[in-house]
Amino acid sequence: MSAEQMDELLSLLGPELTRQSTNVRAAIEPKQRLAVALRYLASGDSLVSLAFSYRLGCTTVRDAVHLVCAAIEKMMMERFLPRPTEDTFRVIQVGDFGRTSDGGVYAGSDLGKGLEARTLHVPTSTSLPGAAHLGEMPFVMVGDAAFPLKPYLRRPYPGKNLTQQKRILNYRLSRARMVVENAFGILASRWRIFYRRINLHPKNVDKLVVAACILHNFLLAPVENQRLLDEEEQQGRHMAPDRMV
Repeated sequence: MSAEQMDELLSLLGPELTRQSTNVRAAIEPKQRLAVALRYLASGDSLVSLAFSYRLGCTTVRDAVHLVCAAIEKMMMERFLPRPTEDTFRVIQVGDFGRTSDGGVYAGSDLGKGLEARTLHVPTSTSLPGAAHLGEMPFVMVGDAAFPLKPYLRRPYPGKNLTQQKRILNYRLSRARMVVENAFGILASRWRIFYRRINLHPKNVDKLVVAACILHNFLLAPVENQRLLDEEEQQGRHMAPDRMV
């Protein structure tokens, strides 16, 4: 994050991070609250370690993380992670338990319900680049074998004894799923808190995840994203695991 981006972020969140000083102690400056929270997200360091580094109490550090994440969601959601429109499709689903299957999370999400009910503004069918002779093709979601086959959702053919055409299709779907794997990789590379167990109360973790996604969009830069993408590919992630795009 550049100094200019830090200043812009502070100008957006400053009013929400300002607290009144008391006769007992002076309030922490908004810039320090923001710095503590960003360090927590970017490094994944423990609250105790951050408290020692910034010479603050553990409770103060924890409260700063909670306050900043809530402020990011409140002040930046509509600008950097707006609701889907006819032109853009940007959706996150936060708050499901780890024991819930990917298919279950999708079915219970607003996106899954909207596609099933045909209430979303999905773009109309169009021809593929360089393949106009194939006719118009619909826009679809791409999932793995855990997802049901739908008119708007494609999944790979099951089994091993497949024809050449089916194997090619499965490979192409796997390549398409690389998009989501790379997206998760870029997010985690930027906010290394996702490489560790998040030592916060579960009720506050949702806001942390939302805040990280908003900050990801805020910091979006082609050069930086290409660097992170190159790092992911160098680690050998050439085939996407079972995820959904």
